Amino acid sequence: MTLEEVKQFLAENKEKEDVKAYLEELSAVSVDKVKGFLDTDEGKRLLQPRLDQHFTKGLESWKKNNLQSLIDEAVKAANPEETPEQKRIRELEEKLQASEKAAARKELVNKALGIADEKKLPKGIVDFFVADDEETTLSNLSKFEEVYNAAIQEKVEAEFKKAGREVDSGSAAAGDSSYGKLLAEQQTADEDLAAARDSYFK
Repeated sequence: MTLEEVKQFLAENKEKEDVKAYLEELSAVSVDKVKGFLDTDEGKRLLQPRLDQHFTKGLESWKKNNLQSLIDEAVKAANPEETPEQKRIRELEEKLQASEKAAARKELVNKALGIADEKKLPKGIVDFFVADDEETTLSNLSKFEEVYNAAIQEKVEAEFKKAGREVDSGSAAAGDSSYGKLLAEQQTADEDLAAARDSYFK
């Protein structure tokens, strides 16, 4: 009997009870048949969208029920709430630190002003050279002194050249009265210039 004859026989006798029972048996789905089908590429293509849909739905449900509470807990752990007592202590500590910092800076400013006075440096800009510690402050003042004195020396020399009073120590003997006079004039000019400088920067 050929396949076509079998199909024809089944079609013609499909109402008979024994044929119905046989056809139902053939069409019954077994676990093994399903597993075998799902392992095929076609079965995977059929199943994957359903799995993705189920996973997405489950994830959204989990987020809705759990995510916000987890975020709240993490925020609370990172920023624990202060008790009134803890807040008061923190504010007092911050005020104390600010006060100590201000006192330390005031001490550095006073020390820098004393050095500036001793070295005849202008006091009006000393504050700009005060750093966070004494070592850096002293270093800043030392650099300022070096630059400042070099500028003053340059100005003094320019003034002497303008007045035509250049002194050459090798051009005259130490006992020469004209040489002594020039030295006295230079010393007087230096003192006048220093006095003018101090008066200007005070």
